[in-house]
Parts: sequence; structure tokens; C-alpha cells
Amino acid sequence: MEANTILIKNAHILSPADGLDLTGDILIKDGRIEKTGENISAAEADESPTVIDAGRCFAAPGFVDVHCHFRDPGQTEKEDIHSGAAAAAAGGYTTVVCMANTVPAIDSPELLAENLKKAAPEAVHVLQCAAVTEQRKGLSLNDLSALKDAGAAGFTDDGSPIMNEALVREAMIKAAEVGAVLSFHEEDPSLIGTAGINEGMVSRKLKLSGAKREAEIRMIERDLSLALETGCMIDLQHVSAKESVELIRKAKKKDKRGLIHAEVTPNHFSLTEEAVLEYGALAKINPPLRTEEDRLALINGLSDGTLDLIATDHAPHTSSDKNKELKSCMSGIIGLETAFSLGLRNLVLPGYIDLKKLIMLMSVNPAAVYGLDAGHLKAGSPADIVIFSTEESTTFKSFRSRSDNTPFKGKTLPGRIIHTIAGGRKAY
Repeated sequence: MEANTILIKNAHILSPADGLDLTGDILIKDGRIEKTGENISAAEADESPTVIDAGRCFAAPGFVDVHCHFRDPGQTEKEDIHSGAAAAAAGGYTTVVCMANTVPAIDSPELLAENLKKAAPEAVHVLQCAAVTEQRKGLSLNDLSALKDAGAAGFTDDGSPIMNEALVREAMIKAAEVGAVLSFHEEDPSLIGTAGINEGMVSRKLKLSGAKREAEIRMIERDLSLALETGCMIDLQHVSAKESVELIRKAKKKDKRGLIHAEVTPNHFSLTEEAVLEYGALAKINPPLRTEEDRLALINGLSDGTLDLIATDHAPHTSSDKNKELKSCMSGIIGLETAFSLGLRNLVLPGYIDLKKLIMLMSVNPAAVYGLDAGHLKAGSPADIVIFSTEESTTFKSFRSRSDNTPFKGKTLPGRIIHTIAGGRKAY
């Protein structure tokens, strides 16, 4: 479907990277923003535009998620590219970056091209990371240069930590050469009993051995050091422990090249390990939800810039995946559709950050880290826009995602996504 001319009227335009904070209009032509300002008339469009009255709701750069799982190919009963894109649009996301832990893993230019071709018609921009190592086994490096040339947005073995330090160093050197981001799932399996459950008070109550915090801390410490040594840009995924935050804070003080970036998921800044007692398998996630002290450390890290990305780690699973005993069920929570509301409820409304900062964390910063043409509403920018209300709420009775594995199902949360426009087309 071709992009048409759209005139958004009466919006509270909020684009922190462009210094825009005003009530006005946005004119969209040929997939890009033609003009932003006050009192733009339909006549200025040179044709009859589709008019959207924002009703003084916010218009901001569309959200960018650099960490999600669409399970396509191989596990499309959980999610496919089309259902994942629909979930993204419903959550206000205009760009998503899918992980490579599909079946088979995206580890060749041919598989990558196939997935990108499948994603091209979707209503939002669906990008794809490729695997760092062959079949994500952590034994030998893929041809990162060929994969980058084939369109890889970045590289990750997400879901499988790379334990071979020499191989990680080699990957970082090569990624730095080709100008790509390496994203790391930081959990040492030798320090994990039952994955997805924090080793602590709750694991003891459940009589399970859990995932020790050191499993994350040790690997983050290693990869921070390697990034500074090699000059590779890294994205530390789903940070969960307070010690990890402090390690990143200290490393960033040494980082003069902007190499180090780190994510927090809405799950980790919203919930603690006690959610496992209430929601069972629906709160089982890798790395696990930890303590209130950890949750507050993550929020403080987002507030002071130590942690610069909010990423969903959208991880769909079928009911049969989750309806097993806690020790053996799959880990993961869907997140694309609830992320904005959780950010509003747990970060903005309590006063930890303001709305501009939330947009930086969910749109501007992720786009910048991955070198994407997104995160702006200035003239000439791609028309990737989310229109949302902070005054209304959303009850999450059902989801556009094919799966519904989340503790937030049935919950009413603040905020409502009203429209998502991607590439000048209405996606939601």
C-alpha cells in the first residue's frame, strides 16, 4: 500500500531530539514529514489529504524496539512476522529489530534475505539481526561482513550467551570493522539452576535453585572490558541486577566513543521476583525478575542515563509452553503492546523521569544506537509517528500478538495508543 498524504491536526507535538514541544499540525507526503507547525491547512497539501484530528493528544516519534522475537521461521504458532508487526503497531512501535534465535537461526545471507523479503510488506518497519556465531552455538564466527551487506541490522546470539572470550573478542573486532552493533544476552549457564527464577527469597520458597545474579554480573564485566579494548559498539540486553548497573556506570565514564549501551525491559522496571509467586509461569523470564532494590537501581540507571534503552524482549509462547510446572516451562513475556503503558505507570507518573525522557528511551536512543533514520519529527524525516493519550487508559483484554503470555493480561494501565503511522501509512 502506497503512502498517502496525511494531515495530523491539533496535536501536542513532542519530539525531544528536535526541540519540539508545541500544539500544532503535521503534514505528511510521500512517506515523509513535509511540515510541522501551527495552523497547517489542507490546501497546503496540494491534494485532498486524510485528516486525523489528534484532539490535543501527543504526537511523538514512533517507538523503536531493538529487541524482540517474532519466532519466524520455525515457531510461527507462537508468533509470525505479520502478527508481530500488528502487535508492534498496536503498541506504538514503528520499527522493530527481531532477534536471530529462530529455527533455523538467521546465520546466512540467504536466510536473512528471505526474512527481510517476508517482512517488507508489513505496516511497520521490521528489521532483522543475524547470529554472531554459526547456528548460535558459540563455536565459530559467522561472516559478519557478508551478513551486514545483506541487510543485518546488528548481530546477536540472544538466548545463548557466548562463553568463549577469544571468540567474543574476535567478533567485536570484526563488528567494529563493519560498523555494526553486537547485542549480548549476559547469563553464564554454569551459575543458573532453574532459569527465569531469581536465586533468592522466592526460589527458596519454591524449593528451586534459581539464576544467580553473578551469572549476569560476570559476563557484563567481561564484555564491558572487551568493548573498551576493541572499540566495538555493544548493547547489553535486558539488564536486571543492581551490580550490573554500577559496572555499566563506571565503564561509561571511561567510554569516550559512545560504545556502551544497555537495555531495560518494562518487565524488569515494573515487577520483582515476587511476581512469580502471584503469576507463576507468566512471570518467568530470562534473566529473572529480581528484588525491589534491583528494580529501583534499574530505574535510577534509566533516569541518569547509565541505561539508555527501553527494549521489550517481546517473547511470545503458546499456552502449552507455559502450562507446565515452573521448573520446566518456557521463559518469556510478550511486551510490545504494554510497554508504553508500563513506562507511563512506573517511570513517568511516579516522577522518576518525564515524558520527554520516556520518548528518548523508547524512540530516539534506540534509533541512534542502531543508526536508524528514526526518532525525529522534523521536516524531511520519515513519517513514523505515534499518537497517544496520557489521560486515557487501556485494559489489555486481548492482544494483536498471537500469544498472550503476560502478567498484565486483563490489567488496566494508564495511557492509550490512538494511532501509529509508519512510513506515512496508518498501521494502527
